[in-house]
Amino acid sequence: MKNIAKMIILLPFLLLFGSCSKDSSTQTQEPTVLTDEEILNLAQKDALKYFWDYAETNSKLARERCHIDEPSVDENLVATGGSGFGLMTILVGIERGFVPRGEAVTRLNTALTFLENADRFHGAWPHWLNGVNGNVVPFGTVDNGGDIVETSFLCQGLICVREYFKNGTPEEQALALKADNLWKGVDWNWYTKGENAMYWHWSPEYEWQINFKLEGYNECLITYIMGAASPTHPIPSAAYHEGWARNGNIVSASTSFNIPRVFSYNGTSTVGPMFWSHYSYMGLDPRGLTDQYANYWTLTQNHTKIMNAYCIANPLSWNGYSDECWGLTASYSRNANGTTGYSAHQPNNDRGVISPTAALSSFPYTPEESMKALRFFYENENWKDRLIGVAGPYDAFSPHHDWVTKRYLAIDQGTIAPMIENHRTGFLWNLFMQAPEIQTGLQNLGFTSTQHGF
Repeated sequence: MKNIAKMIILLPFLLLFGSCSKDSSTQTQEPTVLTDEEILNLAQKDALKYFWDYAETNSKLARERCHIDEPSVDENLVATGGSGFGLMTILVGIERGFVPRGEAVTRLNTALTFLENADRFHGAWPHWLNGVNGNVVPFGTVDNGGDIVETSFLCQGLICVREYFKNGTPEEQALALKADNLWKGVDWNWYTKGENAMYWHWSPEYEWQINFKLEGYNECLITYIMGAASPTHPIPSAAYHEGWARNGNIVSASTSFNIPRVFSYNGTSTVGPMFWSHYSYMGLDPRGLTDQYANYWTLTQNHTKIMNAYCIANPLSWNGYSDECWGLTASYSRNANGTTGYSAHQPNNDRGVISPTAALSSFPYTPEESMKALRFFYENENWKDRLIGVAGPYDAFSPHHDWVTKRYLAIDQGTIAPMIENHRTGFLWNLFMQAPEIQTGLQNLGFTSTQHGF
């Protein structure tokens, strides 16, 4: 690593105790021109700040959101899935030397102890937790119980924590054991309702009233993988084939921009938002991964290539879309009246809003295209000063409307550093895929991996 990059990386972080107020002392003073390696380091370190400098103060887990324009909003609201991504981001920080290993172990121990004592519903955590007392915070009126999808994102991170620390110091081995016990405490089979499918939510008050069946293709592949891998409460393999894969109807022969889509979501005729190719693949390595339905490297890479091609083609003629400024996914969004809302951006829901995480988290799939976007976000003279905040690029912006939202979301920030690291070294992919129960679960579902030898 070049000396100048080391200087950037080793600048000490300023702990802000959860405040989202902008402080110039947290801004990295980077050289005028960065090499590819240096700008990748910068992007990863900036994304890490969300989970290090701006973590929820008591639990040390990920805050649901961080508003620079409203610093005090939801300071103690913890995102379960985003916290799983945060665990993996912190591991990247340790590995890259961005944060001290011992301090990270202490912080992770606090986080996992909090999860031990937080509300759980047949082992699953809710979508949101109160970071002060661990109580469920309802995501909606009837969504006040277990969320098995967010739990699967969290458990993906717990597996990585366990694998990273299992052969370490006594303190690190104790942390690994804590992560192992947490993940093994989830009753995945409960969330099948006794059927050959999984269901997203269960509430002790409203039971299965939401009745959201997990059918492919979307972000929920990892939920079935974790369920099949569980050594304590596994789901039947038939749930994957009949529920997720819809008895084979998940497969699509259609194309976009002459690129095969591979899968469809319940027969829709377009690709989904980019997070479908991020959330499940933080640890799950799509390289050389196949089952009877797909080659998952082809699936995820094609998804990204289609999104990139769509933004370049720009059929709705939004100002600013280009081969440098691209990427649609779920993020904050611009409402018609100019206020900030939220939307799952994709070709059939294109609002002229670019979400930087979409391109940055796609580095493994489209490294050249993603590097163009990374340099645009950090170096474009018209945008960099407005777009780069205390934890890297803000969550969303619209060149067409000359609009930036000075806000961050855990689930968007949390995919950036891990997926860039998977592109650079395969670090988290290797951790997750070496877990013996993950390999067993995948094989039970009919998966093979040439990358990992099974």
